[in-house]
Amino acid sequence: MPSDIVIDGARSLERIRRLYSLWRNNDEADSSTNDNNALRSVDAIVIIRGQKEDDFTYSKSAAMQTWLFGYEMHDVLVVFCQDSVIIFAGAKKLNYLKQIESEHNNKENAPRNFNFITRKENDEKSFDDIIKQIKMSHQGKTLGVFSKDKMEGPFCEQWQNCLNQHSLTTVDISSSIGYLLAVKDNEELSLIRKACDITGKLYSKHLKDQIINIVDSERKVKHSKLSEGLESALNDEKYVSSVDVNYVEMCYPAIVQSGGNYNLKFSANVDKNTLHYGGSSIICAFGIRYKSYCSNVVRTLLVNPSEEMKKTYQFLLDCEEVILQELKHDVLLCNVYKMVREKVEKERPEFLNKMTVNLGTALGIEFRESTIAITSKCTARAKKGMTFQVSIGFSGLENPDGKDEQSKTYALFIGDTIVVNENESCTIYTSSKKDISHIAIILKDDGTQDDVDDTPAIAPRRAAAEKARIDPKIPEESRQDYQKTLLRRLNERAEARLTSQGDKVSAEKARKINNSYKSEGQLPQDPDIQDLKLYMDKRYETLILPINGTPTPFHISTIKNVSLAVEGEYIYLRINFFHPGGIGKQADTIDKENVYIKELTYRASTDKKDDVVPASNNLSHIHKLILEIQKKFKDQEQERKQMEGVVKQDALILNPSKTNPKLKDLYIRPSLTNKKINGTLEAHTNGFRYTSVRGDKIDILYSNVSHAFYQPCDNEMIMLIHFHLKHAIVFGKRKQTEVQFYTEVGELTTDLGKHRNMHDKDDVLAEQAEHELRNKLKGAFQTFIDKVLQQKSFPFEFETPFRPLGFHGTPHRSMVLILPTTTCVVQLTEWPPLVIVLDEVELIHFERVHFQLKNFDMVFIMKDYSKKTQSIQAIPMAELDPIKNWLNSCDICYTEGPQSLNWAKIMKTITDDLSGFFTQGGWTFLEAESDTEGNGGGGGGGDDSDPEEDDYDPDAEESEEEGSESEYSVEEDDEDIDDEDSDSEESDNLGSDEESGKSWSELEEEARRADAEKLDYDSDNGGNSKKKGGASSKKPSPVKSKKRPAHSPPPTNGKKRKR
Repeated sequence: MPSDIVIDGARSLERIRRLYSLWRNNDEADSSTNDNNALRSVDAIVIIRGQKEDDFTYSKSAAMQTWLFGYEMHDVLVVFCQDSVIIFAGAKKLNYLKQIESEHNNKENAPRNFNFITRKENDEKSFDDIIKQIKMSHQGKTLGVFSKDKMEGPFCEQWQNCLNQHSLTTVDISSSIGYLLAVKDNEELSLIRKACDITGKLYSKHLKDQIINIVDSERKVKHSKLSEGLESALNDEKYVSSVDVNYVEMCYPAIVQSGGNYNLKFSANVDKNTLHYGGSSIICAFGIRYKSYCSNVVRTLLVNPSEEMKKTYQFLLDCEEVILQELKHDVLLCNVYKMVREKVEKERPEFLNKMTVNLGTALGIEFRESTIAITSKCTARAKKGMTFQVSIGFSGLENPDGKDEQSKTYALFIGDTIVVNENESCTIYTSSKKDISHIAIILKDDGTQDDVDDTPAIAPRRAAAEKARIDPKIPEESRQDYQKTLLRRLNERAEARLTSQGDKVSAEKARKINNSYKSEGQLPQDPDIQDLKLYMDKRYETLILPINGTPTPFHISTIKNVSLAVEGEYIYLRINFFHPGGIGKQADTIDKENVYIKELTYRASTDKKDDVVPASNNLSHIHKLILEIQKKFKDQEQERKQMEGVVKQDALILNPSKTNPKLKDLYIRPSLTNKKINGTLEAHTNGFRYTSVRGDKIDILYSNVSHAFYQPCDNEMIMLIHFHLKHAIVFGKRKQTEVQFYTEVGELTTDLGKHRNMHDKDDVLAEQAEHELRNKLKGAFQTFIDKVLQQKSFPFEFETPFRPLGFHGTPHRSMVLILPTTTCVVQLTEWPPLVIVLDEVELIHFERVHFQLKNFDMVFIMKDYSKKTQSIQAIPMAELDPIKNWLNSCDICYTEGPQSLNWAKIMKTITDDLSGFFTQGGWTFLEAESDTEGNGGGGGGGDDSDPEEDDYDPDAEESEEEGSESEYSVEEDDEDIDDEDSDSEESDNLGSDEESGKSWSELEEEARRADAEKLDYDSDNGGNSKKKGGASSKKPSPVKSKKRPAHSPPPTNGKKRKR
């Protein structure tokens, strides 16, 4: 034994007390077991271990030693008598075991004394003395032993001979002791959870990835090689971190099965057949022991599964869920089996003979406790704190769609490690996902891409995208043909979806009508009103004006502005109202059927006669009050607008346990204050809570999280967890749908003034410290995420960005690295972030695509046409083909064109007449623009063009003189990102004036001087655009170039385009 062995005396004594409590009172024994009287009938209990075996085997003696002392010890005899414990071992081992005696304090149900006997040359005499003490315990006739344990070696043989000479009776107590070991305390549950964490990492990050890579690369690898590789990975810190690898071992040789040969038993031998992935199932099963405590996981991977296979697999998941729901405290295990069998018999009776007979066994120090199993005959009861390896499978299933004989037969097998709770369903310790979207591997053939399955898969979006980026030989024609198919499907689906909504995609909300008073009698009874003066009712925010001798109320929301002017002896108060035809968003929402007052002007004299207050004071006072109430009303409206979309969340259910997942020293974005303050992020029963150091609390419920992202610190200076929310939450007086928690892992700024040697010791130590910090933070974040994923109430998974697929662009104001994830396109490092959910994207349009330009823009059009489009600008042209390949592999439709379009006006035109839009081809007008560019950017078809396309011509009112401008002149406008304001027209004109008159040489010289970080891509194309006088007065065009859009009719009346 190692010299650093330390036995926890208090823990050992407590477990010995539990053993005596069970033996003397039998209060923990299950009265329904067959061996319920076995332990009660014995006079003493004997635990003996012989010499060390060559091959590891599970045994009750080894399990009891581990449970009592924390270690296995060979050539040791332990005898539990009525009032004493006899320990017979070598002197060195006794020195360790005597630590138990120091904790002895005569507690209830504990032995009175410990008798330590040291081994000598002749063990027979010592054995005789021990048997004499046994005969003094109770009746001294019956010994409780573990009859199934192998007793090998001279030590065990001498003990057995001595027993035979004294004619003592032995009784097997394995079942009763197994039930004692089955109920785990908190320390044991912690060890099993760690074992499950290691198991989950090895499966998700090693075995599953290995199989996916083999399938993707179509390599031939034997099952046995995969099994051996998994065992070798136990020594890799990448998979086994934060624990001592010396305590980590396999519970049994890892099982990998495929190709029609399946044995759904954990004793199955691993064959040397080659992994088969031609439309069949791949079964993986293994378990990890950590500090002698076992775990287990079983998963089935399906390669190109048929609909029937998916349906059967989902039914298997439902059956396992029945086990997890029914397995509770004090429930008969046979009843759990009965519930599952009834479900199969009722819904899929053909699977009754194909289902595994054993649905799980108790698990702990031993991998299987055969007397505590979920079978039809087991009458044992589940107890709170018991851990089980639950497993269920169907074998001998037929797959008529199989391409070869090996694919004709398949099996399904799933399993997890769980712990029994009192009044709720089991807690799953193995966090590896097993729903169909995580175990299906979809392989798409080039020849059958038209029939792409919509089922999400493990590999396709990532693996296919990486392959597309690496392989530049993907035929352009094949890609274009597939895109045309996607565009046709897109139009069909969009038309069906939007038509069913009744053309109400962009319907504006009705403006709230403010009725201050229901009748004339509710007007304030104020003398000013009776004297026909102007009066402001602050309570109802209403201005009462005398019109033709009648007090008339106007709510403050109807007043556009007021002005006060002094002319000679009079003051004039002019009040302008919102009315139809006016400028502004509010004027557009007014009911045009009513009659409105445009403006009112009141005059009053400033003369002061006979000490009477001049009449002008009333106008001055009212002017001040109007401005004051207007400001107050606008603030309230702004606050109300900010609160739109905010849904009241349910209360956060706090987890009282101190072991709930927690991350400390995290900053939050957006920040709560002007200064950065850190805090702690905790995961509770139904959500997260972030608590800052000054006491601020922010709750995020799991049900409100749409997407969760984890970005490690590889090639980054921060490590973060980001949540994209379904409904906005309010903190910092603003509503937020993006919340991020991060920590810094290095210096964000560098002192360029330092001139040190490259081998400076301080710098080397600083780099080493930063490397260690990164590894430590990675481990902490990963542990937090793994624990969160284990909670059943957590409905999603954390997505990690794929850096190899990243591309640079400008979604806001600075150039950043855009990274795809499984379901989104994100930029999380800089604030504000960018999160675009791919499932919400209708199609993507590439703007300014031309061989003369160095970069292009990428516009995302959403399926909800009422939402603004999102754009990423200034993407290097070299990234265009990799992005196209990635989108093509993800079945996302894209188009391209040489112009920048005004998407706000295009979307308004579309939503005004949805049926007409799809009748005339839908989004094919963008495809026409792509075709025009491919044909040299020419004009198109002459007089035969369809005149109805004018309805969707964004530049229908553009004059013919603009044909003289450069065909590829494109005018950029950063204001396109923001809401279309009345000043957008002005910014367009300013941009044109600044650019006019510059030659290409001037622009090139200007570009050389520009900073590489400055996004001045206007210089690429603005030099040869000259506006003619009066052009700024024309109606603004959705197309911000002076080139006719590719989908509009060509010039008529015989006039040619000027170049």
